[in-house]
Amino acid sequence: MKIIAVNAGSSSLKFQLLNMPEEHEITSGLVERIGYDNAVFTIKIDGKKVKKETPVPNHKVAVELVIEGLLEHQVIKSLDEIKGVGHRVVQGGELFKDSVVITDQVVKDIESLNDLAPLHNPANITGIEAFRELLPNVIQVAVFDTTFHQTMREDAYLYAAPYEWYKKYGVRKYGFHGTSHQYVSERAQELLGNKDAKIIVAHLGNGASLCAVDGGKSVDTSMGLTPLEGIPMGTRSGNIDPAVLMLVSEKENKTYEEVLNDLNKSSGYLGVSGISNDSRDIVENMLQGHYRATLAHRIQIKRIADYIGSYYVYMGGLDAICFTAGIGENAPEVRKDVIDAIKVLGITLDEAENQKRGERMISTADSKVKAFIIPTNEEVMIAREVLRLNK
Repeated sequence: MKIIAVNAGSSSLKFQLLNMPEEHEITSGLVERIGYDNAVFTIKIDGKKVKKETPVPNHKVAVELVIEGLLEHQVIKSLDEIKGVGHRVVQGGELFKDSVVITDQVVKDIESLNDLAPLHNPANITGIEAFRELLPNVIQVAVFDTTFHQTMREDAYLYAAPYEWYKKYGVRKYGFHGTSHQYVSERAQELLGNKDAKIIVAHLGNGASLCAVDGGKSVDTSMGLTPLEGIPMGTRSGNIDPAVLMLVSEKENKTYEEVLNDLNKSSGYLGVSGISNDSRDIVENMLQGHYRATLAHRIQIKRIADYIGSYYVYMGGLDAICFTAGIGENAPEVRKDVIDAIKVLGITLDEAENQKRGERMISTADSKVKAFIIPTNEEVMIAREVLRLNK
């Protein structure tokens, strides 16, 4: 059964075509710069990337481009082969505690949450509508970044702000990267042979979050109402005193929105280092003795360790920590420094294994807490949900 997993952004559309339930990737691709005359469509054919530059005025045209590409390169012989489409939706609020088959009412409900994710949900809806129009008789499923975290207790997801803000406006921690945290934690349970394992997943990329998973359920996570909360990231500040916004707004003569934009797009690695938001650049300059690059790295490591320590206490123990996503899977220096920072928990790094890539245990055999690299696969999680809801 062929299923497409879709991740639509404001100016991009990523997709992966999978054979299910075998979870075999047939092809994947990306449409970038939607809304521009020099948009780029990339599709993987026989392991090689084929690129095409063409005007793509909107997401509907982007979806048409994807479908035409699948047919043109004979990835599929007809649209009848596609039996389901799964859509990543960033914010499900408290309305969606599970993935759901998309209907007109579901689209309206997702739109009602736009205030909670103004940069993401409208783009996700645009992708949904484009695929529904082109494949009207195919099951379409919404898979939410927030759903996995709906098992958090009130003491984990509520802010110590006026309770009325929560009741009136939904002000609370929702968490994100849920499909990744779920995929990685389930794989860790398999590797440990323990369904009741206490696991921390470190999803470290340009966007980054940690999640405490106890017996397969998310009990806490670092991102909050928005993806700005938590640890420092590529361009996001992570946790910061809210009074900073008023201070900088007055001193720099900036609006609240402009300062918030600085915290989202000019902070983190980029803001502290002054060099780059890319972890590879940060590590390279750090190894050359660059002070601010080193500082950016050290701040993030310290904040990651803070969360791991708090989750260890909250869960009453820890069986494994799992590194995933672009940095987590590919930056041995980051993994080493995180593990060094939490060695008090009974974890020792296997230096040789840490230098390798791919799924593996990178802690020594005698470590009380195990450490793993587990490559994430959000597309597989999305396809699994389509398969489950299509039965």
